[in-house]
Amino acid sequence: MGRLFWKFFLCIMLAQVTATIGIGGTFWLKNRAAQQERALDIDTSPPAQMAIEAASATLEAGGSKALQQFLGKMERMRVFAVDAQGQELMGRKVHPAILGKARALLAQGSPHAVVREVSGSDGTHYLLFLPSSVRFRTAEAGAARDTLNAVTLSGPRAMGGPRAEAPGTQQPRPDYQRGPSREMGGMGGMPPGPRMDSPYRTFIPLAAAIAASLLFSFLLAWYFARPIRDLRQAFEAASHGDLAPRFHASGKRGDELTDLGRDFDRMTGRLRSLMDSQTRLLHDVSHELRSPLARLQAAIGLAHQQPDKMDASMQRIERESERMDKLIGELLTLSRLEAGAGSPLSEDVGIADLLHDIMEDARYEAKARQVGIALAGDAVVADAAVTGRPELLARAVENVVRNAVKHSPDGGTVEVTLSRLHDGKQDLLRIAVQDRGPGVASADLASIFQPFFRASHTQHSTDGHGLGLAIAQHVISAHGGRIGASLRSGGGLCVEMLLPVKTPG
Repeated sequence: MGRLFWKFFLCIMLAQVTATIGIGGTFWLKNRAAQQERALDIDTSPPAQMAIEAASATLEAGGSKALQQFLGKMERMRVFAVDAQGQELMGRKVHPAILGKARALLAQGSPHAVVREVSGSDGTHYLLFLPSSVRFRTAEAGAARDTLNAVTLSGPRAMGGPRAEAPGTQQPRPDYQRGPSREMGGMGGMPPGPRMDSPYRTFIPLAAAIAASLLFSFLLAWYFARPIRDLRQAFEAASHGDLAPRFHASGKRGDELTDLGRDFDRMTGRLRSLMDSQTRLLHDVSHELRSPLARLQAAIGLAHQQPDKMDASMQRIERESERMDKLIGELLTLSRLEAGAGSPLSEDVGIADLLHDIMEDARYEAKARQVGIALAGDAVVADAAVTGRPELLARAVENVVRNAVKHSPDGGTVEVTLSRLHDGKQDLLRIAVQDRGPGVASADLASIFQPFFRASHTQHSTDGHGLGLAIAQHVISAHGGRIGASLRSGGGLCVEMLLPVKTPG
């Protein structure tokens, strides 16, 4: 577990414990206030009535001393006996509110079963009542037993003292007087069960709440910390050059952390693709430069060895230098396009005029091999314009046309078609360049736009470096269009370029 996990865990745990203590404290204070309020009431339960009746009978028969003994024997139902001066017989403190309620009930006129004013046999007068108490009310099952025990133990004394017993004899005690029954605290010797004032009644819910908070905090902290820990490990692996995706299998979570992991995977995938592309480009450039450099060295060596062939050697050197210069120029162009450098695409370019100039230059180069170039177009595209940079668009279309001328057989024809179509979202300008050359394999159709790609049957039959179509693809993509290739029926290749048409206004 990392530091972030423990931070999450402690924060969530503190929040849970604080909420538990706050809510529990609120209920505890509320219950305590209710208990205190109920404690100031007069107990009107049936056991309370029995206790009052027993105390009244004891006072009337035996006087205040007998009542005092009787009240001293009671453990649960503690009847209060208050004289006219407000003094309680057992010396207990009487709350003025309870005394006021008892006198109010007595002043109602009708006899009340739980509040009585009784005169003793010795002429004393006491107000008898039983205050309500939560602790006492939970023991209502044992209240009658306590009353009967008190009456039995003190009744004979109140009536004239205990009976004489013969020496050496012992009277059996009733079951309800025996110690075990009193200690059991219930009727018939049944266990009393937990008392309301037992500390377990407070400790058990608090311990359960803390345990639930611990478990919930652990699970939530683990849920948050796990993807962050995985992301940290992915960053560490990426810093060592390992760009393999790691979050593709965690899509079931569907949260922001998983989205962050998938974004990281896409970023590392893109970086890996760029690194592989750069490595491949460096390899291809070194391969392409090695051949002209070797020919240059051979031409220079031949010029030194055979001075009479200096002119032929210089021509070879000049030709190889031009090839290298062209290669470097195409590489710089491709690098700028991949980096997105250059002026913004803000000019209106007339495609019809652009194609006309390109066709004229291509026809001039194709005359040597008797290759014809035919241009066909709809009348509706005569005024069609594309927003962009004219020199880049001309370079892209020219590369495609020259590539078709290069691979066309002698005496063949290159067909260039200009048309306009709608793909459901916008108007597009379609430029299709078709030839009757050898074409490429179906598996290589998507690869011909990669730098330095050459089909297997054109490795040594044509001049060039395999950068023209790659440059065309970058230019068309930069102008918001797309380019693709397909095989023609009967042989040959069709390269189709689609460019968005500028809407008027």
